[in-house]
Amino acid sequence: MKIVLLDTLTFGETDLSCFDALGSVENYKTTAPEQIQKRITDADVIVTNKVVITREYMKAAKKLKLICVAATGTNNVDLKAAKELGITVKNVAGYSTNSVIQHTFSMLFYSLGHSRYYDEVVKNGNYSKSKIFTDVSQPFFEIKGKKWGIIGLGAIGRGVANIAKCFGSAVCYYSTSGVNRNEDFQRVNLDELLKTCDIISIHAPLNDKTANLLDYEQLLTCKEGAVVLNLGRGGIINEAGVAKLVDGKNIFFGLDVFEKEPLPLESPLLHVTHKERLYMTPHIAWTSVEARRKLIKNVCENIKNSL
Repeated sequence: MKIVLLDTLTFGETDLSCFDALGSVENYKTTAPEQIQKRITDADVIVTNKVVITREYMKAAKKLKLICVAATGTNNVDLKAAKELGITVKNVAGYSTNSVIQHTFSMLFYSLGHSRYYDEVVKNGNYSKSKIFTDVSQPFFEIKGKKWGIIGLGAIGRGVANIAKCFGSAVCYYSTSGVNRNEDFQRVNLDELLKTCDIISIHAPLNDKTANLLDYEQLLTCKEGAVVLNLGRGGIINEAGVAKLVDGKNIFFGLDVFEKEPLPLESPLLHVTHKERLYMTPHIAWTSVEARRKLIKNVCENIKNSL
């Protein structure tokens, strides 16, 4: 059995030896669109994280039996075509839940506590020149007693909600599917969540109901000093609107995901004036060492169980 790994660079230094026990392995760190067809032509199994697999590629790969998506989302595979061609598609769910929850709070505390400013003020010597022992120029609030709104109360959203509750926050949520029910937390409409919450975190998938869910006009209704975090998908929040709002209102944003990744150099997010209100990380919330190990283990198990 021939197994082709198309974009292993995204796995970092994670041990991939479990694939060797399953068949003959071809390992590519990255695969450009013009390289896909040649590399998968005689593959029985392909493993992709973000490489897009279209109907045309599948039709030309006559031996292909299984596509393993090394991620939760399967939007990079033409699922309808796979079904028609008798090709099984397997994803991995739940491997990064703890990692994303942890990064949510990392982003919150960095933004809320003005960590960039306070780190720099010590390292650049300004604190050493201070006439007093402290610096209270960048005030921050405690999350105890504050209202935290969660958009998308799946496994990650519930995990964030439970920890926020432990900190003493009052948690509410907006159901992006419209069918969620959770008796532990108050369900509210989106307008109420945006207008009343001090902290807002997004943990929803990108689909027809969530695409451009938050545009400039909606975000403008957020409270002064609010912190908005997106750890769902980039297309959920309008990036041009965020850039405009960062320079127009005292609202803080933490973004780990973007509509196009890597983030284009011409993105308005890279050209804001008030950089202190915008904290961005390069889609790393899912990448803890433990999460990547679990991901690879589960992909190998998917191959074993499917074939």
